[in-house]
Amino acid sequence: MKQSIQSKNEAWLHAVRLRTLPLALASIFAGSFLAYHQGVFRWSILLLASLTTIFLQILSNLSNDYGDSVHGADHAERQGPVRAVQSGLISLSEMKKGMYLFGGLALISGLLLLYFAVQSISLFLIFLCLGLLAIWAAISYTSGSNPYGYLGLGDISVFLFFGLLAVLGTYFLHGKSFFLPSILIGTALGFFSTAVLNINNIRDIESDQQAGKKSIPVRIGRKAAVRYNWLLILGGNAFLLIFSFLTDSYGGLLALGIFPVMIKIGLGVQNAKNSASTDPYLKQMALSTLAWVILFGLGLLIF
Repeated sequence: MKQSIQSKNEAWLHAVRLRTLPLALASIFAGSFLAYHQGVFRWSILLLASLTTIFLQILSNLSNDYGDSVHGADHAERQGPVRAVQSGLISLSEMKKGMYLFGGLALISGLLLLYFAVQSISLFLIFLCLGLLAIWAAISYTSGSNPYGYLGLGDISVFLFFGLLAVLGTYFLHGKSFFLPSILIGTALGFFSTAVLNINNIRDIESDQQAGKKSIPVRIGRKAAVRYNWLLILGGNAFLLIFSFLTDSYGGLLALGIFPVMIKIGLGVQNAKNSASTDPYLKQMALSTLAWVILFGLGLLIF
């Protein structure tokens, strides 16, 4: 049964979607663990990068709530968690103001991050452009006249911004250099983050079909989307193995302690009979990704 929202404060809490924040932090932590392992870690970069990422994730969540309400993906028959605008407790104009607020906070914290991280004007401008692109991506996923999430391009965006670019960018801001093997960890995090989105889209496949939202599961069907989910889970862990063997950093293999949990999640998604039974695995995949990163980092530090 769909959970109801009783107050405006509760509606805002639903809109923020706290359960997505661990996933947003996972790539920042991964890049920071790699920086520490290579001797270039800075606390100021970790704190400001984490803050910026949290603001961007909340902006994305508010934008998704707003955009899906405007485009019809959030309707009475939708089986996932009830949305804030859909509940009627928050108006579209109020949600848009929330988007402006967190977009501004992300910009301010991002500028502070760049102030402490880089001294070169050219690097500052490059990362500023990347930051503005991230803000645009957060807003345009389901909002605007032609949201790319409705075209099935969300997976590419999540892979880049929650995986590859986040890990590489975080490491670079720490050490002002690239550590090429971090591409492998960035790819792993990109796969896991995309799996979270894929589980979300498997859950919402029926309502997305009705709204004309052509997510990957809508395009390829549930069975193929489940196989795609397995590819993302297994592929992410395979890239960890490649990283460990190429860098002789076998301590990072401690992250494989989460592998059985991810297998259980994959089986749960595969065997789920409806949207309600699929929904819990969204949170579980996000939390297991963060746990994977923490074990990976601890392994690098201890061994």
